[in-house]
Amino acid sequence: MTALPAGSLFPKMDVAMVGGGTLTLGAPRGGHDWQLMVVYRGLHCPLCKTYLAVLQDIEAECAALGVDVVAVSGDPEEKARGFVHDVGLTLAVGYDLGIAQMRELGLYISDPRSPQETDRPFPEPGLFVVNDQGRIQIVDVSNAPFARPDLRTIASGIKFIRANDYPVRGTHGG
Repeated sequence: MTALPAGSLFPKMDVAMVGGGTLTLGAPRGGHDWQLMVVYRGLHCPLCKTYLAVLQDIEAECAALGVDVVAVSGDPEEKARGFVHDVGLTLAVGYDLGIAQMRELGLYISDPRSPQETDRPFPEPGLFVVNDQGRIQIVDVSNAPFARPDLRTIASGIKFIRANDYPVRGTHGG
């Protein structure tokens, strides 16, 4: 696994989107110039449902800051649709993120513990904030469902960054 460095160009990639069409990760939509992207584990993950419910709650706040909010998983369409329905999401959700794409994003990938959990390898959580230059402003990648940044803190951080022209951090020597 190779982590994507803070400040590097985000590798734009296309995935199918629940409800039809294509979602381009790293390309803000709807007139926004930044994108907040959350990679979630899948329908089998109860912590993901709670986490993405909060993501849905902060979507309007992020939109007011010029930030497009999206989520994506490696689930197939049926499971992704089930997840969207279960959580009541209206934000854009991509699905069928492939293993090569997971690797390109520097995500940890896990194998299912049993067929009851899920039927394919899946990404562990990741969060990327892509700025108006297509660069990674904030990155957080975890190897377990229990370690994720607080989304309300991320939203307030984006507000601070944008209001104060705060630089990308963690780039010493890079």
